[in-house]
Amino acid sequence: MARDMYLTHPLKPGQAVGHWQLGDIHEERYDVPDRTMEGKMDAFFFLTKDRNFIPHQYACRTDFIEQYRGKAPRPTTRFEPTRVWLPFGSPRVDLSGFWFRATRVECWARTTIDSPCDQVARFSFATCGGAFLEANGRRVAVLTRYQRNFEERIEIEVPLKAGRNEVRVWFADLCERDARYYFSLELIAGEGLSVGMPSAIDGARALALESMLEGMRFERSSYGRGEVAIVFDNPAAGTLDVHVEVRGDFMSTEDTLEFHRKLPVGANRVVVADTGELPADFRHFDITLRDGDFLATRVLGVEICHLDEQPPASADIKVRVQAVLDHVAERGERDMVAVLARLAVNRGGPETDRIIETCLPIIGDCHDCADFLLVPLLWSRIVWPERIAPETRARMDEVILRFRYWMDEPGNDVMWYFSENHALLFHTACHLAGTLFRDATFTRSGRKGREQAEIGRHRLLEWLTHFEACEMAEWNSAPYFPIDLKGLCALYALSPDATIRERSGAAIRRLLEIMSLSSHHGMMTASQGRSYEHTLRPGRTLELSGISYLAFGTGSLGRRFHALPQLALCFAEHGLTVDPDLAAIADLKRAGSYEWRYKQGENGIASLYHFKSKDYALGSIAAYRWGEWGYQETVLHLRLGERPESQIWINHPGEVIHSGYGRPSYWGGCGTVPRVHQYRSLAVVEFNVYSMQPDFTHAWLPEAEMDEVIRDGNRILVRSGDGLCLLVASAPFGSVTRGPAAGCEVRLPGHIGRWIVRLSDVATEGGLEAFGRRFADLAAEKRDNDIIVIHDPDFGLVACGPDGVVRTAREVIDPKSWTLSGELKALPEGRRVTLPSRHKKEEQLKIA
Repeated sequence: MARDMYLTHPLKPGQAVGHWQLGDIHEERYDVPDRTMEGKMDAFFFLTKDRNFIPHQYACRTDFIEQYRGKAPRPTTRFEPTRVWLPFGSPRVDLSGFWFRATRVECWARTTIDSPCDQVARFSFATCGGAFLEANGRRVAVLTRYQRNFEERIEIEVPLKAGRNEVRVWFADLCERDARYYFSLELIAGEGLSVGMPSAIDGARALALESMLEGMRFERSSYGRGEVAIVFDNPAAGTLDVHVEVRGDFMSTEDTLEFHRKLPVGANRVVVADTGELPADFRHFDITLRDGDFLATRVLGVEICHLDEQPPASADIKVRVQAVLDHVAERGERDMVAVLARLAVNRGGPETDRIIETCLPIIGDCHDCADFLLVPLLWSRIVWPERIAPETRARMDEVILRFRYWMDEPGNDVMWYFSENHALLFHTACHLAGTLFRDATFTRSGRKGREQAEIGRHRLLEWLTHFEACEMAEWNSAPYFPIDLKGLCALYALSPDATIRERSGAAIRRLLEIMSLSSHHGMMTASQGRSYEHTLRPGRTLELSGISYLAFGTGSLGRRFHALPQLALCFAEHGLTVDPDLAAIADLKRAGSYEWRYKQGENGIASLYHFKSKDYALGSIAAYRWGEWGYQETVLHLRLGERPESQIWINHPGEVIHSGYGRPSYWGGCGTVPRVHQYRSLAVVEFNVYSMQPDFTHAWLPEAEMDEVIRDGNRILVRSGDGLCLLVASAPFGSVTRGPAAGCEVRLPGHIGRWIVRLSDVATEGGLEAFGRRFADLAAEKRDNDIIVIHDPDFGLVACGPDGVVRTAREVIDPKSWTLSGELKALPEGRRVTLPSRHKKEEQLKIA
């Protein structure tokens, strides 16, 4: 290959070899003999001390380790380059993803390293599965630990000759559910090296295409109507082919949409589609640019909302129920929840049966998350059997009878049983399926239906007892409110057990109460125990927005649903009610504010603080795992004004790749959990992150969704509507002007950093500049005994202790004193507000 047919980059110590040719991922299903497992719900599965290693090991991994660990790798495939990997700042070649069944995967990568002389270079070589590295055809390093999602890293010596050296890496693993499938090769010591990835075109042209992908971004941070367009920093030097694949998250059941476009010479903008042509959801766009025979891909994500197709606002919940059912039936993703809505409004028929048929193989094969589909399938089968074609109904019955309802039944799947939401759905399905087929024999357990129903009932009573004592293990989690509601609504509507129905109804009302208290104009604004980019960045299309529309009259509807039509049916047909006072709290319009302090999770692990007015809201978590390796926790979240998109959260990225599968990821969760304190509209977040993790912290701050933004060194002032925000950092902020988060991301460089957050409103301050002047001296200092002190113009001296206690001149706030029920105060008067859930408990005590 000619010397100029390489995409070349210098390689210095501390940098990763980032440019590679890749083959296709070879996949083969890895089934093992059916067997049972031991275990029960684990509310703390994500609290791991060592780099998020989840300890629960499935039988397939046990067998796989026995077969492959410590043994010389024997590739199934040969290297055939089909694509390229460009790093965009990531130190890893990262092919992570989601596999619903246990799957053995392998892939090859190839590049070259140019050396000015013969030398032995030292590298750090890592993977989570197994891998080997070859230099000039000689195998020089092997990794074969195969520990799920747990990195193995070694230092290796690689002999290099003067000139170009071919390097190949083969890497493999057993992928179960969310799988970290990657390798990294980082230079420790070597002189004058450069990486040259073979290219099908001149290296300068390949470099220009890489630069275009590096700076590529959506024209807007979210879309409600109009053209969805991608923009580039520089105009195209030659005509480029643009291929776009639009896909949902890993749970989506819909086919990928494809668009083929051209980017003409001199253009720096390409329209993908009109908003109306795309699903109303947060979607990932795999964007491939092609110049001749050289093509490369980068992934971007954005929320699409159909603002012109929203249901009518109505004070009548009956109107909202009908609007929800119609919307999910016609506009919901084509899955079992849409089927349920279609049957509920009597729209059964060939199309509805077709959707059912597409879901049956997923359930029957016990894919991970099949329980999400099974519960609405059971609801549909129990309530409207006559609206389903007999042959489809027969196949539903066969799938129901051979499903695996818990880990004590034999199977070889990798369904996740341990989290609270999955446990609820498995037990709900067991209870309802056994009730439906009382005299039939269930294939895996060998039990009669009545036995299944009773086992499910017993486990549900244990689950409800745990919920009543601990509530949400993954507190305030936008994706998991609907999952819990999916199971609880099915029980409330369908369980033959009156106690289960009553307790499920109470749990539904409590979840709606938590949503109301933790929301700003119907949008969840709080610390979350489990978060993803695709559940943080969107607002209007989140299912929680639809639940808020249904329950409180404020919100909008997207395309992805788990529980919304079921909740609507509970209101319409099963007598569920929600306290009318919650709507006014969810969508606060009056003067004044609310302060809510409460606990969630087993042993009260999450001490949560929420403060809101009509113009802003701020939520955080107190005294939580400071300095530990994080998972998917969002520790601080705020909104300003009334636009859902006008939101800010602060986190430490767990990885630097955008739209990746890391847990934590770039936006979802924290690589290292920071120290957080909040007092009303004031908060401080202090990071001291692990040295091997990304060396910056950042905030999501979509400037185009704000009305004013003023930057001044280590201070940023923001206004949206009448809500005001001041961010003060321990060092000057860095701006992100290129790439996926351009105009939406604010960075604070370094492994150690502190953020101060202060909110206010226009009525109090007069305007953004006046707000900035009044708080010009806002700063934090650390005193003896690790106490952080902030002098606030309104609150005076605020002292934040290492035990999580916050002290002011007027009060002491100790998270250890907070309760599960929580305490809600209306300010400025300081009046305690009795919550509907407390009213109910007090009534029950009086009756007792």
